[in-house]
Amino acid sequence: MSVHDDSWKFAAALAALPLQSPRRLRMLLRIGEPEDVWNMLRSKDRPLVGIDDDVWRAWHGAPSSLLEITASNCEKAHVAVATFRDSHYPTALIGDHQAPPVVFMVGNPDLLQNRRVGIIGTRTSTRSGQRFARLLGQQLAEEGVCVVSGLARGIDVEGHVGALMANSSHASGPCAVVASGPDVVYPREHAGIWKQISERGILMSESPPGVAPETHRFPMRNRIIAGLSEVLVVVESRSRGGSMITVREAMKRDVTVMAVPGAPSVNASEGTNDLLRDGCSPVTCVEDVLIALGLNAHRSFAHADTREAPTHDERHVLAALGRSPRTIDEVALLTPFSVVDVAVLLGRLEAKGWTIHTNGWWEALMA
Repeated sequence: MSVHDDSWKFAAALAALPLQSPRRLRMLLRIGEPEDVWNMLRSKDRPLVGIDDDVWRAWHGAPSSLLEITASNCEKAHVAVATFRDSHYPTALIGDHQAPPVVFMVGNPDLLQNRRVGIIGTRTSTRSGQRFARLLGQQLAEEGVCVVSGLARGIDVEGHVGALMANSSHASGPCAVVASGPDVVYPREHAGIWKQISERGILMSESPPGVAPETHRFPMRNRIIAGLSEVLVVVESRSRGGSMITVREAMKRDVTVMAVPGAPSVNASEGTNDLLRDGCSPVTCVEDVLIALGLNAHRSFAHADTREAPTHDERHVLAALGRSPRTIDEVALLTPFSVVDVAVLLGRLEAKGWTIHTNGWWEALMA
């Protein structure tokens, strides 16, 4: 909690006011200490100009119990509250003109002192994109880099899963920036990893406990991801995907944006290929990102592939697949096997995790 006695309670209550916004909250906190500002509002003062009457009515009409309820919810969920005046406020956000004036955190804020890389991408990702995001997250975390993302479905969560798989002696936990209150799990199926990040990393929000993941909060969340990242890696994205909001926010802040190349025919790679065409650096392995961070990339990464090794015949099929999606008939033409045998071998490879099958097209998932 805040080091200034109980001031965190008043900061949390101000953030929980109805019709609150980052801009309005920032203006309120610039007036003075959170407790003084809260008492002004309870006295129905109007210490700011440029605030609509309906907002003043909502603030003045907020129940006095909001202070106790918000503080209790923070304590129950083990949520730390920090304003830009507090020592545990993320230093990476200080000076950002759009930084959240109050943050709600669960976990270890010291991890944000590590080097930081954002891994983002589409929710409708491919299996190969998910696999790459997971591997990249793991290898970065093993190098002590804090992986920052939004804990959304698809690429985001895979980057976090990979970071949690890191087991080196100096591995870093990840940072998840969420669009709901830190105690409101969204999507619901991420409850397990939500808990793991709270325990082994840091989970951050600008919304107090209990706040639902409303639509407008997601693009707001993206500016925080951009602000925390030193390098932003887009693994997969459509041309108009939500990831592009984060990219624009990163570019406003002179954050290096990198992209993973993808096949031109894959919808999930439209946005990343556009970024590469426009001059962003490519990411084909973790060394590319480490170089962008200015870290030593001349080292070996002992990544153990836990998949069952392919048989001799299965290796023939993988070689025929190469790096392009192919149909069963195309693979059969490139191997000495019949179409039926190729179908069986591809099915076995899929079960082992070496191939994926999408609408009649097969693709190899290489290490």
